[in-house]
Amino acid sequence: MAKPEVVPFALADFFPYRLAVLAENVSQAVAQLYGDRFQITRAEWRVLAALGANNGMAAKDISAYSTLDKMQVSRAVARLEEAGLITRATDDADRRAKILTLTASGRALFQKIVPLAQAREDYLLEDLDPQERAVLDKAMAKVLARAQGLIERG
Repeated sequence: MAKPEVVPFALADFFPYRLAVLAENVSQAVAQLYGDRFQITRAEWRVLAALGANNGMAAKDISAYSTLDKMQVSRAVARLEEAGLITRATDDADRRAKILTLTASGRALFQKIVPLAQAREDYLLEDLDPQERAVLDKAMAKVLARAQGLIERG
């Protein structure tokens, strides 16, 4: 019986793997800022950022917006609510749903973190000239659109 042919595969060269490594490292580099200074997790920051950018949202909508799963959102919301950074109120349009919003303390924290996160983003992209940044943005948009198209088709 013949041995099955081994198909060469270098994980380190595989685009999805390289992208995941890049995303994780970039995310960790930014998370150092708010984790060390404000003792919030990456999930908590993403919930704060989603609420800050949208002036409130239903918890179920935060998952898709933040790339967090339902359980991560639930835990982050509970911790943020306990810390007095967010509040929940009944949605007037759907009495069963709850809308999460930032409290004054949550808004203040969001306003402190945003410039730090933007400065870290600027640092990470500093070695790219404007043309390279434009190419990166365009390439990411194209790959995202293709991936979303595959997901939608199932």
